[in-house]
Amino acid sequence: MGSNAPSIIDNQAERQFELHADGAVSVLTYRITGDRIRLIHTEVPRAQRGRGYADLLAHAALERAKREHLRVVPLCPFVKGFLDRHPEYVAQLVDDADV
Repeated sequence: MGSNAPSIIDNQAERQFELHADGAVSVLTYRITGDRIRLIHTEVPRAQRGRGYADLLAHAALERAKREHLRVVPLCPFVKGFLDRHPEYVAQLVDDADV
């Protein structure tokens, strides 16, 4: 991999997925309570937008949820849009009001 290839880290201490590329960091913050992962906010630095980094972060979060059998509560508008485009993750979704 070249030094410009993005890498994604699940920084569990900070409760965020991080994508490191070109000296900047894009993040998707989350909270896990019980069997639910709440995907809260995606932020991509302006200089990195348009490269699909937010999609990569959403994919990483949803794959972790699948591996760990977590129900997904998409609070982030970007993640909601991603899920609209990727129906393969719909079975993992749960409404935050469902207890």
